[in-house]
Amino acid sequence: MNQHPLPRRRFLRTTLGASLGLASLQPGALAAAPSKIRLGTLVPKGSSYYRQLQSMGEAWKKSSNGAITLTIYPDGSMGGEAEMVRRIRQGQLHAGLLTAVGLTLIEPGVSGLQNMPMMFRDLEDVDYVGEKMRPMLEKRLEDKGFKVLFWGDAGWVRFFTRSEVRTPDDLKKHKLFVWAGDPEQFALMRDLGLKPVSLETNDILPGLKTGLIDAVPMPPFLALAAQVDTAASHMLALNYAPLVGAAVVSKSAWDAVPEATRVELMKAATTAGNEIKIASRKEADEAVAAMQKRGLKVHKPSASDEAAWHAMLDKAYPRIRGKMVPEDIFDEVKRLLEARHGEKGQKP
Repeated sequence: MNQHPLPRRRFLRTTLGASLGLASLQPGALAAAPSKIRLGTLVPKGSSYYRQLQSMGEAWKKSSNGAITLTIYPDGSMGGEAEMVRRIRQGQLHAGLLTAVGLTLIEPGVSGLQNMPMMFRDLEDVDYVGEKMRPMLEKRLEDKGFKVLFWGDAGWVRFFTRSEVRTPDDLKKHKLFVWAGDPEQFALMRDLGLKPVSLETNDILPGLKTGLIDAVPMPPFLALAAQVDTAASHMLALNYAPLVGAAVVSKSAWDAVPEATRVELMKAATTAGNEIKIASRKEADEAVAAMQKRGLKVHKPSASDEAAWHAMLDKAYPRIRGKMVPEDIFDEVKRLLEARHGEKGQKP
């Protein structure tokens, strides 16, 4: 993964604001299908995400006989997710790479795939709920002018800390990073008895080194890229929350493409989405192994440790429902998971 400092900070800035997707123009912003699709993304140039987008672009060009080309602007060169959404709506971009945070700016219901910590017990849960919820979420996104090309995830968000953490009580002794753009998350962490510190994400590594913070939640591949483990040498291997997103394209631009060509474009997008999902999950494990080689200590919670986390989060769910995740989405995700866990003979 690209290790240049400035692009890495740009990528970090918005990916933690929660995750993977493409956003496009609002309906009517394009009168006809553009021959050149301008796509902004936070992912580093040369990463597996970037390479798969390149492959998708090459397939689009080939299947459209050169009529449609994809130009990718990586490394956050078009700004963070909110900025990219603004640029897209103004027509400065045709597309953008968004995490669930960015997608939620379009459709709040997407938050239910990510912002319900420890409701998902494994990645099979993530896949299952995604398959069940996506048709409805895709319809909502389409009603707002966006066509979903593919969904994906980048594995689990983990806690990286300066000293060992296994339980919520351990974490309460630490100063926990919370993104400055998320006041609801700050208030929730504070009310749970934690010590949130509101910072911009490019202040994480300096904050860890100076002691301003000593704990940060993030996915391992990003921790490796940002060298967070050099200042926070402990990781709690708790399946706290998945990092989720989706690829979408403007419905007005999509509908302007000939139907036969759309079929081929969707095939290429589906392939890219599948490859990104496989690669990102693999890279999460590889990132942990790489950080262990340079001193990262990984702590696996015991059953009693996990029970303590569930007890804390049970107090958080009533606040998350309705404020951080729409009530109907929260209730449906909870229902689906309870049914799935019941069928597997797992305890609630």
